[in-house]
Amino acid sequence: MTTHLTQASLMSVHHSVSDDDEEEEVGGAQRAELRLAISEDEEEAGPFSDLTALVMRYRHGYRRCCVLLCVGGVIVFTAAFLLAYGIFSGRYHCSQAEQGHEQQLGGAKAPSEGGAGLYLGELRLMMRKLLQDEDIHNTVSRVSRAAHPPGSSEGTALASEILQRFRDLQMDHTWTESLYATLQFPDRSQRSSLSLVDSAGWVSEQIPLNPSDYCPYSATGNATGGVVYANYGRPEDFKWLKREDVSVTGCVVVMRVGGGVSFAEKVWLAEKNGASGALIYPDPADVPQDPRRLGLNTHTAVSEHVHLGSGDPFTPGFPSFNHTQFPPIQSSGLPLIPALPITATVASKLLSQLTGPSCPRPWQGRLPYVRCVVGPEFSNGRRVQMSVQNVMKPILLNNIFSSLEGRVEPDQYIILGAQRDSLGPGAVKSGVGTAILLELARTFSAMVKKGFSPRRSLLFVSWDAGDFGNVGATEWLEGYLSMLHLKAVAYFSLDQAVMGDEILSAYTSPLLVDLLDAAIRQVEHPKHAGQSIYSQAERDGGSWRIMKPLYLNSGAFSFTAFAGVPAMELRFTEERAYPFINTPLDSVSRLQEVLGGRLGVTGRSLGELVGEMVLRLAHDHILPLRITSYAQTVLQFSAQLNKHSAELQSRGLSPQWVFSARGDYSRAAETLQRAIDYSDLHEPTITRFYNTRIMKVEYYFLSQYVSAVETPFRHVIHGRGNHTLSALTEHLGLLTSDPGRFDESSFRRQLALFTWTLQGAANALNGDVWSIHNMHRFTH
Repeated sequence: MTTHLTQASLMSVHHSVSDDDEEEEVGGAQRAELRLAISEDEEEAGPFSDLTALVMRYRHGYRRCCVLLCVGGVIVFTAAFLLAYGIFSGRYHCSQAEQGHEQQLGGAKAPSEGGAGLYLGELRLMMRKLLQDEDIHNTVSRVSRAAHPPGSSEGTALASEILQRFRDLQMDHTWTESLYATLQFPDRSQRSSLSLVDSAGWVSEQIPLNPSDYCPYSATGNATGGVVYANYGRPEDFKWLKREDVSVTGCVVVMRVGGGVSFAEKVWLAEKNGASGALIYPDPADVPQDPRRLGLNTHTAVSEHVHLGSGDPFTPGFPSFNHTQFPPIQSSGLPLIPALPITATVASKLLSQLTGPSCPRPWQGRLPYVRCVVGPEFSNGRRVQMSVQNVMKPILLNNIFSSLEGRVEPDQYIILGAQRDSLGPGAVKSGVGTAILLELARTFSAMVKKGFSPRRSLLFVSWDAGDFGNVGATEWLEGYLSMLHLKAVAYFSLDQAVMGDEILSAYTSPLLVDLLDAAIRQVEHPKHAGQSIYSQAERDGGSWRIMKPLYLNSGAFSFTAFAGVPAMELRFTEERAYPFINTPLDSVSRLQEVLGGRLGVTGRSLGELVGEMVLRLAHDHILPLRITSYAQTVLQFSAQLNKHSAELQSRGLSPQWVFSARGDYSRAAETLQRAIDYSDLHEPTITRFYNTRIMKVEYYFLSQYVSAVETPFRHVIHGRGNHTLSALTEHLGLLTSDPGRFDESSFRRQLALFTWTLQGAANALNGDVWSIHNMHRFTH
């Protein structure tokens, strides 16, 4: 039996070798070895010799296979280990350094879990779990219990509460900064008044006013004259009156709230056109006034400051920290004519008695018993007399700060802020913003304790005197202007963040558009469950409708237009305007009724949206700002210049310099973006180098050719003044609309200064001077 098995085994070996032509030599050698082993051991092995030889051959093959497998395994393991070490060693050392730093600083810097390994998706889920609806509702209720203007006992008590809430969070730093600013309040000894007088100047009728209704920073004194109705008080409204030969000079101008024009702009334009006074009222066509449908009653006025600027108007362009050491310098934005807010009832009484040309159909409001005419005469020959009695007072303001320090780039700040004060209850004006600010501060503080390690610092601020033109925020900006463009990454204003739950608006710098676009895709719409804000906006006509330019009274405006910091203000609204803003009726109960009891949900949704953007800015190695955005803005202006190219060249003006500067900026921005795309973003030195250049882009658009004192809003895109792109565009339009008013010398100066600001931005983006290629070089 053994012999047969041996023979069968040998036959199978020979068969397998003969079937494999490529291994013939190897098989031959193996047969030779087998025969040699049989012949030498035949006598000793007996009948088992063939089987023994076969087993020995296979044992030798297995040994070779095991050796090869072991060697291969060692090689694969070594390669995998080296690859893993190369990937994770940087993260490990960074984590160790951060943990050592945290142990030194203590407080919120000691996460309970290793925070360096958390990814953006994990952080997003953590933030969503921590944000709470109930806290937002409770804070709004507390803040809006009563009016709390700056300097009042209510305002001081609220400031103390917010300071304590920041301290309870045990963040890295919490502090206050106090300053004196000049604010205006109604005079208690004598009240403002409005009356009708006869041709002899005797008062024939006294019109009752609410003594608490006033326009901060109005000129004091009296004004008497006829009445001219000027619609919203926009530039085009005053142009229409001029075309119709309706003179505003010496008259009191009555204007409607709204129209995209602030009270300050209305009064400034009225003064510019020769008016002696201004009255501003809420028309039912703009502000719902049916109390049965949550409307403003017709006996309530809307109040707003009339300083065409921001900050303390007696320290324009510099801080009020030590105001007693400097003589007061009056802001050019303070009006020279008196202004008063009036109710719809008072406006109806005045406008119903006017005579004169009929107004255009779009000017017709919904005041009862009013036939729309523009004046300036009364049907009974009477005139209006107004008297404004306000007083200026130095008030101690308190800005409250709390911060979480960054682990990698702690000197780069992401700032979130909200107005704290209000002349009325201020549920929307100050309550909502304060509530979301505190909730985000609590959420991010908890995230740090759970392992979140922000690369950059987060700064949470409660501002004072917002109702007077963002005085607290602007004075802080003025005090730190020389350093903020090197440290402030972005600012998010939470003022008036919830006035509805249907439509999102973002008043923003173009640099933040990509950041917002990514965020609205991640956050659920507060009213439409299961739908993102982005998808709902696309259904309503396109997400591009969300983006809007910054406006003068925005809490974000000064950060960009004055300090050159990218800023954004977000707001949920309804199709039907929230009617109670800037009135004594702005209460939490009315806001809840407008929202159908969804204040907490809507506030949380907006907080999550802001938090999403803050996470990206605090987490990403490279700041996600769209540095090419301004090239598109200037391109639109270039197209307008091109239309007038022949006319300009006939006057010796060439638009070529603007085209060249725009091209240089566009190329510089694209070159920088490409360099970032092809760089090792895990190298700290490289990321620091690029982030510093990205942070300065907004600052580059502040004109260096105008004074910060005389023209505080120096930004050539978002600012105000003759140096801006909008002023240049308006002047250019005179070539066709009114050639006689086109001032060639002034336009030449405007064009030159704008061009050099743009060219300077392009040169700065290029980096080193030897990297700049332009036409201003000497050639033989």
